[in-house]
Formats: sequence, structure tokens, C-alpha cells
Amino acid sequence: MLSTWKSWTAGAALAIGMMAGGNVMAQDAKPAPEKAPAAELPAFPADKSVKQTMVLAGKTLTYTATVGSLPVRDEKGKKIAEVVFTAYTLDGAARDPNRPVTFAFNGGPGAASVYLNFALGPKRVQFGAEGDSPSAPTRLQDNPASWMDFTDLVFIDAVGTGFSRSLTTPEETKKRFYGVKQDIDYLSRTVFDWLVKNERLQSPKYIVGESYGGFRGPRLTYTLQTDYGVGINGLVLVSPLLSSAGRTAQEISPLPAMWTLPSIAAAKLERDGKLTPAAIKEVEDYTRGEYMVDLMKGSDPAALDRLTTKVSAMTGLDPTYVRRAGGRLETQSFLREVFRQTGRLGSRYDSNVTSLDPFPFAPEQEINDPILDSIIAPTTSAIVDFTTRTVGWKVEGRYDALSGEVNQAWDRGRGPDTESVTDLRKSVSVDPKLKVLIVHGYNDLSCPFFASRLVVDAMPATANGRVTLANYPGGHMFYSRPDSGAAFRADVKKLYGAN
Repeated sequence: MLSTWKSWTAGAALAIGMMAGGNVMAQDAKPAPEKAPAAELPAFPADKSVKQTMVLAGKTLTYTATVGSLPVRDEKGKKIAEVVFTAYTLDGAARDPNRPVTFAFNGGPGAASVYLNFALGPKRVQFGAEGDSPSAPTRLQDNPASWMDFTDLVFIDAVGTGFSRSLTTPEETKKRFYGVKQDIDYLSRTVFDWLVKNERLQSPKYIVGESYGGFRGPRLTYTLQTDYGVGINGLVLVSPLLSSAGRTAQEISPLPAMWTLPSIAAAKLERDGKLTPAAIKEVEDYTRGEYMVDLMKGSDPAALDRLTTKVSAMTGLDPTYVRRAGGRLETQSFLREVFRQTGRLGSRYDSNVTSLDPFPFAPEQEINDPILDSIIAPTTSAIVDFTTRTVGWKVEGRYDALSGEVNQAWDRGRGPDTESVTDLRKSVSVDPKLKVLIVHGYNDLSCPFFASRLVVDAMPATANGRVTLANYPGGHMFYSRPDSGAAFRADVKKLYGAN
């Protein structure tokens, strides 16, 4: 997860990762609690493993869960950071050259891999749905949507997230780790080092990235292909935002409004029980056709009339509100407006997941996102208990599921650093067998599905069939819904060629 974070000011953000912002409020920012300097903490323990079993698709699987760390070294060989991983390997898999291994990355920047861990790994804990309580018991259960029957899984926490830590000064940490290029440089090396250490270079290799992890995915793939000589067989991008193009020039360009309208309309269709592929196709056709044309006509009265009528009907919003917005629906304003009569707020990560608005008369939203704040407790408690008690990797230090410190320090770059579409195209060109699956939840406003629709539709014709898009009911973490998680698993199995 996640694709937008608390610290981004309105209009300046790109997405969670880097780009899902654009509409996140400055008042969401709050300083992150400081970690103890790494030099003052005990050294990490040696890697620790434990045997586990699970039942998946009617079969009992026996696997090994391992938690450990890999060093990051500077040009002189000095260790400057330690990257923590959690790996699940089917018993005997390390000796099977045909058993795939998948490396998983979450987003932020500043999000640990715990969210994908509980989405794809052998165990799950409930989070991210309407009515979930942060104080509910966090009991891990077998995950029916796990990928364990067709791939080993390695979840990697970037420096500053989870237990992963820098061993150098704050200034040097920011310079070496908290930016687009340097992030890819050391994480690519981490993947390479794990493969060498575990003798898995001959295994089929896959990458899955969520949110900013999805932004990372194409860049990691191309860097591994061309700098480390590691071919990647497949790439799964979960709720990514691959370009910042739709977050700029919002008063002139039609793209920002075009990206979000289909997700807003999809949420309305879901509330009405009418969410179908045919209904979504109608929304997409309107968005890239008449809607785009009328937006480009500016203040033309006839165009504004058409926009008001059509957008109001598609979204259920008051026509006066839509006209005042010129048909361009700003995310945070919409999330308040659509539930105003009930005194609740929608989440940008799934606009049909709501929470009480504690300040209903304030001119602007004064609480953070309903999903973001509610998922930290259950996921953190579950993963720390699993790591320290179940696996027995006894570590001293703070666990950061979502690090505001990393997000605030991140250098989001300019020009080429604000998109991954270029590396996606180059990766597919380098390897004619590489397959890419991009997946979204319909209701996600942080990384809208229509942004990826435009990317996929614009791919060269020779890539047809190798870069595909699939959308599911739900939001940014659509996999928290059992039906969507099952559909996602089925689509990924096809990508892997699993039976």
C-alpha cells in the first residue's frame, strides 16, 4: 500500500507512492515519532525460520517462514543500511528450479510490505473494510487468496519502513535512500543479493508492487534486466499510478478530472447495485469522449450545461455542486460532499468506506483518511507478533507500517523521475516473454483505474496481450474483499501459467 500520504500539500503531490496525491490536504501532515538512532540499538539477530502449515484450495501446504536482513553497502563496502525481508518458501522449493519466487514491495513512499504480506502471503488479518475496528483482535488465519501454491514469496521493507533501518546520518540517509533513483538502485541490489544467498538465480522470477511499489515495479524490472543480468518473468502492478501527468495543470488539462470521474461513477454504481463491466465501459467511453471535449471548451455555457447534467446523473451529486466545480470533481471535496447528509467521510482509498466526520461544520476536512488511520493498528500488531513471537526473530526497535518521516523526506524528482511508463515499455521490449498484469479496485481515488486504462491502451500494438488490465470491486486494497481477492488470485495464476 498506499498511494498517497499525509504529508503532501494540495496540488503539490504526485501519487502514494509518489503520485496519488494532488488533493491531499496540508493539514493532514503530522510529524512522525522519532526512531532511536540505529547506532544506539542492538544489532539485528541472525535470520530465523519456522515451519508452518496452511490449507489452501483444499490442500495442506507445508512451508518455511523466514525473517532476516540483508546489508546495503556503500562504494567502499561499508554497511550503511539493513533491509528486512519476510520470506515464505514451500518445503523443498529451494531445490526445485521450476518453482517461481516473487518479490513484493509496497508503496508510500514510507509503507512497509505488511499490506501485501497479508494479501498474498499464507496468513491474513482483516483490515480496510467498512466497519473494521482498529481495536479488534488481530488473529492470523489461513489466507484463501494466497499465492503460496504457485510461488514462493519474499516481502521486502524499504529502508525506513518496517524494521529496516539506515545506519548513517539523517542527511546521508535522505541522500542515499529517499529518492526515486536511489530507491531503485539499492532495492534492485537487494533482490539480487537474496537470489544469490538463497541459490535461486535459476528460478522463474516475478515482481509484485502495490501503489508506489507499482511505480517501482517497471523500474526494478528494467534495472534488474540491464544492470544485474536478472531476467524477470512477470510483473504484477497493484493499484499503481505510473505517471504524474494527471496531477498537473488541473485548471487547464482535462486529465486530472478524467482520471477520477470513472472511479467516482463506479462507486455510485456499486451503491446502487449496478456495477457491471458494461456500465463501466459506458462511463469510460463518455470520459474519453464527450466529457473530455466539453472540459476543453472551458466556460462555454452549453458545455457546462451538458457536464452538469451528465456528471450529476453519473455520480449522484447535487447539480449545483457539479456546476460550481465546472464538472471537475476534486477528490477530497467530493468525499465530504457525497456523504454530507449522513455526517460521514469517504476514503480516497475506497470511496464507499466511510467514517464519522468529527468536525462536520469545519470548512475543510480535519481528520486523516478513514482507511489510513484505521489499518495501522491491526496490521502492525499482527506482523510484529508474527515476527517476534511466531518466527522468533527477536528485534528491538520501532516498526513503521507507514512512515511519515520517510514520506516527508522523499525527493520526488522531476521530468523522467515522475513516471514509470518509459521503463514499462522498455522492459516489455527487452524481453518478448515478459508479461505484465495491472490491477485496480474501481473505487480507488488515490490511484484511479482509468489512469492505467489510458497507459495500457497506448502501449505499442506488438505488446498487445502481454500488458493487461483487470479491475475489481473495491478500492486501493480491493483484495480485502473476499470475492475480489479470489478473482485477483485467479488472474495472477493465469499470468504465472499455474494450473
